[in-house]
Amino acid sequence: MSAGMDSKIKLWQVYKERQCVRTYSGHKQAVRDVCFNNTGTEFLSCGYDRYCKLWDTETGECKARFTSRKVPYCIKFHPEEDKQHLFVAGTSDKKIVCWDIRSGEIIQEYDRHLGPVNTITFIDQNRRFVSTSDDKSLRVWEWDVPVDFKYIADPSMHSMPAVTLSPNGKWLACQSMDNKICVFNALNRMKFIRKKTFTGHMASIHVISQTKSSHRLSITYKVHQMLPNQSKLLAAQMNILNSMMS
Repeated sequence: MSAGMDSKIKLWQVYKERQCVRTYSGHKQAVRDVCFNNTGTEFLSCGYDRYCKLWDTETGECKARFTSRKVPYCIKFHPEEDKQHLFVAGTSDKKIVCWDIRSGEIIQEYDRHLGPVNTITFIDQNRRFVSTSDDKSLRVWEWDVPVDFKYIADPSMHSMPAVTLSPNGKWLACQSMDNKICVFNALNRMKFIRKKTFTGHMASIHVISQTKSSHRLSITYKVHQMLPNQSKLLAAQMNILNSMMS
C-alpha cells in the first residue's frame, strides 16, 4: 500500500502483474502515513488535511474519521489483538494521542516532546513504544503511562524520521538526518550502539523497513546526486547492515 502527495492511497498487487488494484480517495490533502490492522481487513491513514481515517480494505469505504485539529505525521494500530480498537498518532503539536475507535474519543495523550512527532514504534512485546521527533530526541514510553521513562538526546544527534524494529526485536534501526543509520538496543535500557552506526551514504534515506520472512533491511533513498563509485559503496554497506540485523 502506498500514500501520495496527490491525496490518494493505492493498493498494489505484489505478484503477477504488479498493478494497482484499488485507489482510495477521501483525503483533501497529501497523505502522510498508512497502517494496516493485524488481519489486513482495515487500515488507518493520516494526512495534511488534519484527519485520521479508518478504511475498509475490501470495499474502500471510509468507516470513521478522527481529528485533533492538528496535522498527524504518523499513525499506528496497537499490535495486540485485544487492543486493535486503539491507535496512536504523532501530531504537529508535539503530542502523541491515543484514540478509541469504538467511541471516537481521545483516551490518552503523551505530551513530552518539544517538536512534531515523526515516528511511533512498538517494542518489548508491545508493552512499550518508542517515538522520535523534530526535537532530535528519542523517547520510550510504557503503554498508557503519559510520562516517558527513557529520554535519549545528545548535541550530536539529528532528527530521525524513519525507524524500524529488527525481526528478532533486539535492535532499533533509525535513519538520522545526517545520512547515518543509528542502531539502538531495543531490549534492556535502549542503549545507543555507537559501533553499529553506519556512515558514508551519499543520498538522503527516506524509508527503512524490514521483512520478517527474509530478515533483511530494505532502504529507500531520495537520491540527489550519486557518483559512479558511490553505488558500489552503498550496496556494500547495505549488505553489511542486513547481516548485522539478521
